[in-house]
Amino acid sequence: MLRDGDLAAAFDHASPTYDRMTSASPGYRAQLRRSARRLGLPGEGAGLTLLDLGCGTGTSTGALLHAAPRATVVGVDASAGMLARARAKAWPERVSFVHAPVERMAEVEARGPYDAVLAAYLLRNVADPDAVLRLVHRLLRPGGRLAVHEYSLGGRPVDRLVWKAVVNGFVRPWARLHGDAELYGHLYRSVLAFDTPDAFTARLRRAGFTRVRCLPQPGWQTGITHTFVAQRP
Repeated sequence: MLRDGDLAAAFDHASPTYDRMTSASPGYRAQLRRSARRLGLPGEGAGLTLLDLGCGTGTSTGALLHAAPRATVVGVDASAGMLARARAKAWPERVSFVHAPVERMAEVEARGPYDAVLAAYLLRNVADPDAVLRLVHRLLRPGGRLAVHEYSLGGRPVDRLVWKAVVNGFVRPWARLHGDAELYGHLYRSVLAFDTPDAFTARLRRAGFTRVRCLPQPGWQTGITHTFVAQRP
């Protein structure tokens, strides 16, 4: 498994083609927008400060703005290459990006506290997800909301079979074509190794979150991708 600097470097290498790869996944952007809406942010988000944790090329940042178009959004990612792609897109002045690993975010902390956090496809790729969740808990205002958009396979064998079929039929050929086999091999294994939905909801509660719920995504990713929503008391 890739971790820390090695994982960031692998994402740097993949960043020029990452948006094209994710665009080929049916419903990718719509599902991120659904997770952002599930934060239940009031109105258009005026006066709110939101954190996009592990923002990558900014697709999840766009999902937050779609849910709360008048909010201030801070995106953070450990990959300089992915952030370069994010920064190259057109954003309102209220959107900014910070290059930092989630374990060392002094600048991000200084801009808080935050009204809500979205973490998409992040928690399964960090060395210590419990430490990251405790950090998120600290970054949120009391009553602040968290949405974790993540692959999390349950006990149904069909879910693992579908995930393996997608990876073998599309992801691995793409990775070989673009020289990113190590990264996408890691991402494939990280999904298989990550928490089940029940285990991750328990992890959120241990980190101090309340009102924890696991909401499925529709379509072929039902049972594979979920939105976990929670709140800081």
